[in-house]
Amino acid sequence: MTIRLIIVDDDPLVRAGLALMLGGADDLEIVGEGADGRDVPELVARHAPDVVLMDIRMPHVDGLTATERLRVGPGAPEVVVLTTFHADEQVLRALRAGAAGFVLKDTPPAEIVAAVRRVAAGDPVLSPAVTRQLMTHVAGQPDPAEPPERTRRTVAAERLAELAEREREVALAVGRGRSNAEIAAALYMSVPTVKTHVSRILAKLGLNNRVQIALLVHDAGLSEGEDEV
Repeated sequence: MTIRLIIVDDDPLVRAGLALMLGGADDLEIVGEGADGRDVPELVARHAPDVVLMDIRMPHVDGLTATERLRVGPGAPEVVVLTTFHADEQVLRALRAGAAGFVLKDTPPAEIVAAVRRVAAGDPVLSPAVTRQLMTHVAGQPDPAEPPERTRRTVAAERLAELAEREREVALAVGRGRSNAEIAAALYMSVPTVKTHVSRILAKLGLNNRVQIALLVHDAGLSEGEDEV
């Protein structure tokens, strides 16, 4: 199965390098390129990609705004953020907006190809170690959209409380960086059952991917096995 890919970056040399690098993979097809986030809606409507490689910093519509607008639509492609920083606040905001992960621009070509394949298969492009680094980066930061008395931790805990007991156990395991196989072994269930629970969690909480589940668990103060508040 061929993975259809769009590259969005304001640097033509970066786009050319990525296209050359990714176009050499037999199962990847570059179907479109854009120089700004404002190009994304038309490119996606025209080419129906599976994955969008999205730069964060662009002159008119940045990658964060483009990701937010794209991911709210039905059947939206997955988004992988391109960045030069490991724990950039913009990357964290993109993940909250629904991006499936990020890759550094200096990542070896084979790893970028592997990242695109993983995202197309429904897996986030974040190792547990990187996930912990990112979540630690925003620990304790207030959510400006919430009143002071309703902290991000309180809101996250309330959202997790909407889950059934088994769903909540799976959500906590995702938040602690466990793979589906590890969750299945720890909770004595099959991998397909874990996947079903993850799908239900995403639907029930209105989330896009496992990264957002992990961020929610972290916000609730439960990513390292803390007691619930």
